[in-house]
This record gives sequence, C-alpha cells and structure tokens, in this order.
Amino acid sequence: MLRFAADWRTVGYMVVTTAVFILQWTVVGFHPALYVFYLFLSIAVTVIAHNHNHLPMFKSPMMNSVVDYWLTVFYGFPAFAWIPTHNMNHHRLNNKEGDYTITYRLTENNTLLMLLLYPTMSSYFQQKPIRDYLKNLWRGDRRKWALAAGQYAFLGIWIAAFLILDWQKALLYVIVPQQIGLFAVLVFNYVQHVHADEESQWNHSRNFTGWLNLLLFNNGYHTVHHDRAGTHWSKTPEAHAVVASKIDPSLIERSFWWYILRVYFLAPFVPKFRTHSMRLARMERSTM
Repeated sequence: MLRFAADWRTVGYMVVTTAVFILQWTVVGFHPALYVFYLFLSIAVTVIAHNHNHLPMFKSPMMNSVVDYWLTVFYGFPAFAWIPTHNMNHHRLNNKEGDYTITYRLTENNTLLMLLLYPTMSSYFQQKPIRDYLKNLWRGDRRKWALAAGQYAFLGIWIAAFLILDWQKALLYVIVPQQIGLFAVLVFNYVQHVHADEESQWNHSRNFTGWLNLLLFNNGYHTVHHDRAGTHWSKTPEAHAVVASKIDPSLIERSFWWYILRVYFLAPFVPKFRTHSMRLARMERSTM
C-alpha cells in the first residue's frame, strides 16, 4: 500500500494532527501545551506536503489524491500548488533568476527583516505560476484541472464551515495553524538558500543536520534534495553523508535554532556571526 515503510510515520503524523484538531474543537478546548504541539504538527504537515509532492506516499493514485485533499485542509493551501511553484520552477532554477522564490529579490542582505518579509513576498510571486498551471490544465487535462480546482473548493468549504460553526475556534484551530505552517515552510526555504551560490554544484543550499531532522522528516538535508529530488526523505541522511565533504563547511549547520539566533538576533551586534554571500563573491570574482 505504502511505497516506503518509513511513511507509516508520515501517516501517523497526519492521524495525530487530525485527532488533536478534533480534540481541541470538541472536548479539550484551548490548552497551551497541546496548542503548541498542534502548531508544531501544522509545521510538520507542510513538510509532509512537500515530501508527498515529490514522492507520493501510496502506490494507489486514488489514495494519493485522498492524501492531497487531507493535506490541503491542514496545510492551508491546495497541495497541487507544489507542482508549478516547486517542482517545475524552484527545482529547475534553484534560486537562479526566474525562480519565483529567489531570496535576493529585494536585497542581498540576510537580515531579520528579510526573513520576516520573505514568506509574504514569495507567496505573492508564486501565484503566477499557479494560475498559469491551472490554465494549462484546463486546456490539456480537464480531469487534473478538476482535482486541482477541487482542492481550492474543499479548502474554502472547510474554512467557511468552521467559521460558521464558531469563528473564534476557527481562527484558533484552523486559520492560525495554517498560516503558521505556511510561514514556516517559506522560512525554511529562505534560510536554506540565502547567501549560498545558486550556480555551484554543491554550494547552492544550506543544510541543517541536527535533531530537528528527527521530527521534520530530514528536511534539513537540502543539497542532496536538490541533487536528487526523487530520493525518499528517509534516505537523505545517507545521501548527505556521501557528499558532505564537497559542501563548503559554512553551509552545514548543526543547529537550526542556533543559526536563527546567531544570524538574525546576534549578528547585528557581533559581526563575526553574519553570513557572507557566496553569490556576490562569485559575481565579484567573475568581474576581475
């Protein structure tokens, strides 16, 4: 049924996410510790949506379509959107010009302000490839168009129904978690590419090798993900180990949270904690 046994963990995350949502809405109500756990699960769902997009979990196309809809309501955006924005654009261009998710659209600076602005800016520019993709499906494959458009409809009905039932609960348990997840997954993309060298074979991405990979399906191993996007998430630590010596050490971070603290909060006061753009360094070398 599943392509990889490791995805029983993925299914487990989705079941727990659904169960926690139901418990909060019907029985438990707001409990700070449970809610924080639920927000973490909402972030994990975005990673699951990414992984499922690259390598669908099930052997059955019908089951994968069901998962797409299941993910959509907790992800907060139609799951199909990964195809035009991520597979067809980001993985093809990998932060080069033309990538709708480029990290240097406004500035080359890697600052807290840019970290906070990037998710909204990136989301805005990703709408064009989604619209174009839907137009192409309408012209060429109405069945796929219906499945994609249906995700929009299902998500809209999901949100509207809970807003009607109890708008305050809906904000707390539906909309806020969705937005937290969407924001977080774009932050991940930003920190994985900012100040790397998009033209380099091995230095195009920043990697995080610490314990968060145990919780977020090895999402930190980003170089090998771009090198072999079809590799299952459970196999990426081994793939990373093979190529780690080829990656500049400054692009291999042990701790995601230490990176965030160091680069975005301490670096303005401690210059040695600032990152340096490999992209700009390459461009400067090319003009010499």
